[in-house]
Amino acid sequence: MKYRRLGKSDIKVSEIGFGAWTIGLNWWGKKIEDEEAIRMLKRAYDLGINFYDTGDIYGKGKSEKLIGIAFKDMRNEIVYSTKWGYDMYNAEQIGHNELPQKHNIEYLQYALSQSLDRLQTDYIDVYSLHNPKMQAVTDKDLFKSLDSLVTDGKIKSHGVALGPAIGWKEEGLHAISEHNITSLQTVFNILEQDPGNALIEAGREKNVGIMTRVPDASGVLTGKVNEKTTFDKNDHRSVRKREWISEALKKVENMKTISDKKGWDITELAIKFILSHEQISVILPTMISVEEIEKFSQISDGKYLDAQEMKDISEMYNNNFYVETSVTN
Repeated sequence: MKYRRLGKSDIKVSEIGFGAWTIGLNWWGKKIEDEEAIRMLKRAYDLGINFYDTGDIYGKGKSEKLIGIAFKDMRNEIVYSTKWGYDMYNAEQIGHNELPQKHNIEYLQYALSQSLDRLQTDYIDVYSLHNPKMQAVTDKDLFKSLDSLVTDGKIKSHGVALGPAIGWKEEGLHAISEHNITSLQTVFNILEQDPGNALIEAGREKNVGIMTRVPDASGVLTGKVNEKTTFDKNDHRSVRKREWISEALKKVENMKTISDKKGWDITELAIKFILSHEQISVILPTMISVEEIEKFSQISDGKYLDAQEMKDISEMYNNNFYVETSVTN
C-alpha cells in the first residue's frame, strides 16, 4: 500500500481508503452484518488501509459505531474521516431522500460531540460538511468555527464532501478558494471526469487534497454491472439510466486498447488512472466484501500511467471515447 499527504495537512493517508457507508446502509444491494463489517474493517487495516471515511448519517450513527469498536485500541494508527450536516436527530430518512440540513455553528458543536462519542475518540482527523449547499459554503463564520476546532484539537482538519450526485462545481470551487479546507470529496472516475478535473486543478493551486468516490462508475468499471443488471429499489445505483449503462459499456470496450497494453484489467486501469493525479490523496471504492478489499488494495503499487498515456485518455474522454452519445447522465 502506498501513502500520500492529505492536502496541506501532515496527515498521511493510504491511497485506497475504506468508504464506510456500506457497513451502515444496504444501498449497494447487500446488507452487511456487524460481525462481518468489523472483520472487513480489520482486514482492510491488515492490508495497509489507514483511512476510514464515514458520516454520522450512515445508518444513523451505525457506521461510526462500528469503526469505533473495530479500532478502539488502535486510535493513533487510524485516520478517522467523518461528515456532518444532516439533521438525523429530528427527522426520519425515507428511502434515499435527503434529510433537512443544518450546517450552522450550533448544530456543528452538537453533531461533533455525538460523532466523537460514537467513534470512541477525543478528536477526528478529517471533519467535512456533508453535501453542503452554497448557503453553507459561503458562511464565513461557520468555517471560522471549524478553524477554531482545529486550534482546540477537537479536529485535525476540515473539508467539504460534495454531493449527493456528481456536480456541485461552484460549491467546490468556492470552498477551495475561500476557506482553509484541507480536503474536498467528489465523484470522479475515468468515465465521469467533470467537474472533477476543474476541482483537481483548483485543489492543486490551494494545496487541497482531493478524495474521490464512485471510482468504478457504479460498478460498470468492475464488471459487476451490465445491460442485464437489475437493481433492487434500495440500491442507489437504480437511478442510473439503462441507456447510460449501455453507452458506458461501449466506452469500456474502447478503453481496452490501453488496459491491454499495460497488462491491466479495466478495474486496474480505472483506479490507476485516478492515482495518476498527484493532487488526489485517496480513493474510496465501494467495497462490500473482504475479497473486494483485497483486490482494490493490491492496485496501490506506485505503477501508474505516464504523461503520454494520461494525454491519450484525455483525448479519448474529450471525444466521448469514440462512442456516439444518446444520453447525458
